Amino acid sequence: MPDREAAATPPETARVPAAAEGSAATSAAPLVAIIGRPNVGKSTLFNRLMGSRVAVVENQPGTTRDRIYGEIEWRGRGLALVDTAGLAWRDPAPVAARAEAQARMAAADADLSLLVTDAMTGPTELDRAVAREVLRAGRNCLLVVNKVDAPPQRERVPEFYTLGLGEPLAVSAVHGTASGDLLDAILARLPAATRPSTPDAHPRFAIIGRPNVGKSSLLNALLGEARTLVHDAPGTTRDSVDTLLAWEGRPVWLVDTAGIRRRGHVERGVEHHSVLRALRSIQHADVGIVVVDAHEGPTAQDAHVAGYVLDAGKGVTIAANKWDLVRGKEAAARIDHHLRRIFHFLPESPMARISAVTQRNLDHVIPMALEVYDARQQRIPTSRLNLFLREWVGRRDPPSRRGRPARFKYATQTGASPPEFALFFSNPDHVHRSYLRYLENGLRATFGFNGTPVHLTLRAS
Repeated sequence: MPDREAAATPPETARVPAAAEGSAATSAAPLVAIIGRPNVGKSTLFNRLMGSRVAVVENQPGTTRDRIYGEIEWRGRGLALVDTAGLAWRDPAPVAARAEAQARMAAADADLSLLVTDAMTGPTELDRAVAREVLRAGRNCLLVVNKVDAPPQRERVPEFYTLGLGEPLAVSAVHGTASGDLLDAILARLPAATRPSTPDAHPRFAIIGRPNVGKSSLLNALLGEARTLVHDAPGTTRDSVDTLLAWEGRPVWLVDTAGIRRRGHVERGVEHHSVLRALRSIQHADVGIVVVDAHEGPTAQDAHVAGYVLDAGKGVTIAANKWDLVRGKEAAARIDHHLRRIFHFLPESPMARISAVTQRNLDHVIPMALEVYDARQQRIPTSRLNLFLREWVGRRDPPSRRGRPARFKYATQTGASPPEFALFFSNPDHVHRSYLRYLENGLRATFGFNGTPVHLTLRAS
């Protein structure tokens, strides 16, 4: 992981007036929030749509932990999914109030909410409370009846018309029944994809991390003014704050976000809302600046936060904050080791050891994010790309199976931000993921794609 150490004073920054402050700079996959009461199978449905066991699933309410966000593609269109937690079973009145608040927040933040219910129990009072709030919000919602695993459950599906959300869609998340129909229905209910507008086409950097690692302090130090509220208590920032500034004459967006806790520690209500907003900000960003508390040391949750950025296909940089509190070479070496171990999965992301309080190395934060942003925009000429690949394939032959080798033919770049390449082989099914990683490492070493995902697609020649 490349890092930047030399201390320096940050260059003078200035706000650039913008009428569109706070608007999205780039188009992003529409956000689909999975909501509903506990134990209706929200996490199972999330896993089914994601195609992998991402969320922790048990037959107990309140099991959802950690990874709650992911992106998929269906019929050529990208979708971002957010799995929300169930509500604690306490008094019926507080449960209903929290259900309504959660539904209101999800409806406000998501392009579409999936209200998941349970065919085994039929519509409950809590289902009705959530449905009333969704209707009151007047936002886009699709009613999903889960656990339709046998004819008795299918016979109960019409009962859910009483929720007033239109035709219920019967699925079985466990067995995958009608999951394709559900994805088709989701696309039908979403607005058409739109292109980003030209005035906002500046690099967009989201400052993200756990609570109380110094995200707002970092933004204030970069701006040279008290742009956002800073307090020692974690969770001060409840919403994402967007600021357009000029860094050495180059306009960039900075987005300060609420802290992202471990899922089991996210409180209901306002904090849950702020986490959804932070995930939304990641979607609209080009690069995530992951802020870590160097004094406390990196944690598994820091890795989860960085994982959200990679899941969204964005660039990643690391800002190890509070380095002024790290005393001695031995402590610094230990923190460096932990940082590299925790973030071993990142694509050679640059790292800066900083202090928002003392302004140590603040002049590295924006340049390293711009470096990753520029790497994401690269377009490699086809002739140069094929010259490189033939050289790397010549160093290590593609694998063969039963005497039939996978011969490399040619390659082309199919997209940028993040960089995407199509590699044409004879017998591409013989090419193992390890060989693709070998070629990806070569691309990074040759063309400097540090800090950004690189997508390689195999195709038959």
